[in-house]
Amino acid sequence: MQKLIRLTSSEDIAKIFGSYDVNVRLIEKRLGVDIGSRSDSEGDGILIDGDENAVIKAEKAIKYLARIAGASADISDNQVNYVLDMVEDGKEGELAAIGDDCICITTRGKPIKAKTLGQKQYVEAIKKNTIVLGIGPAGTGKTFLAVAMAVKALRDKQVNRIILTRPAVEAGEKLGFLPGDLQNKIDPYLRPLYDALYEMMGAENYQKHLEKNTIEVAPLAYMRGRTLDDSFIILDEAQNATPEQMKMFLTRLGFGSKAVVTGDLTQTDLPFGKKSGLAEAVKILGGIEDIAIHSFTDRDVVRHRLVQKIILAYDKYERKAAEKAAENKNQRSFRVNK
Repeated sequence: MQKLIRLTSSEDIAKIFGSYDVNVRLIEKRLGVDIGSRSDSEGDGILIDGDENAVIKAEKAIKYLARIAGASADISDNQVNYVLDMVEDGKEGELAAIGDDCICITTRGKPIKAKTLGQKQYVEAIKKNTIVLGIGPAGTGKTFLAVAMAVKALRDKQVNRIILTRPAVEAGEKLGFLPGDLQNKIDPYLRPLYDALYEMMGAENYQKHLEKNTIEVAPLAYMRGRTLDDSFIILDEAQNATPEQMKMFLTRLGFGSKAVVTGDLTQTDLPFGKKSGLAEAVKILGGIEDIAIHSFTDRDVVRHRLVQKIILAYDKYERKAAEKAAENKNQRSFRVNK
């Protein structure tokens, strides 16, 4: 079976094909089809050839990718893989909800949008709720999208300032070995937050906001004793907050403020035996009105494809280790009872 998809722009076709045709080669490999460009008197298009079912899936994927290309965005192999995952699962209808809304524009003119259904739901949760807990593996855009929403809220005058904070887990002797004053010592812990702000605002603009105190980046310990009104507050790497710190942070919320808490419960750096405040908060706060708990999956990973594979490999390893530990515990219990 053959299917010709007509496109109005040769530039869009180039974006769909990707650098050195990497995107269409990916579609060909996963679906077992042949894809090529076609130009004739009627215009430009993409020709798909192969088994009927595979061609139908490839057509659905390419039509969605054409929509992304039409929005002047580059198309990564990660996006192609995600679109193919959704199409193969019969969820292509849900793709229509992704990428419509631009959160903000970076200093390089790049639009920041949700790239997966999980990211779209996360952004919607932040819009609709006062407190959102975003939980999931590395590379899912938890922090980056939260910062983008904070920048948008500041630009739209919905809040008067942005406050970004992280627990400095190693705030004991190791911090003391770092050179400089206290700000220099804590900067390495806050660097990912600076990077996100620089990309969206530019270093010069960020510095102006910092001087006017409309942006504050500080370790979690600095939040104690404060009431934060008219602010967009982000607690990043919250899996490293203790239960006491988490309660302290959540009770800082003032009038006209919004808080986003992000973390990965599989990557806690707390001392052995110390409970994560994020894990406890998920159990305590579920079901409370105006608080949303959003969980990302490996499918929401928007970094290099290998990151997704690494996460899955670790999940598999940890499940096996947990099963083995449970089996050993049962055997010990059996011997004692015997």
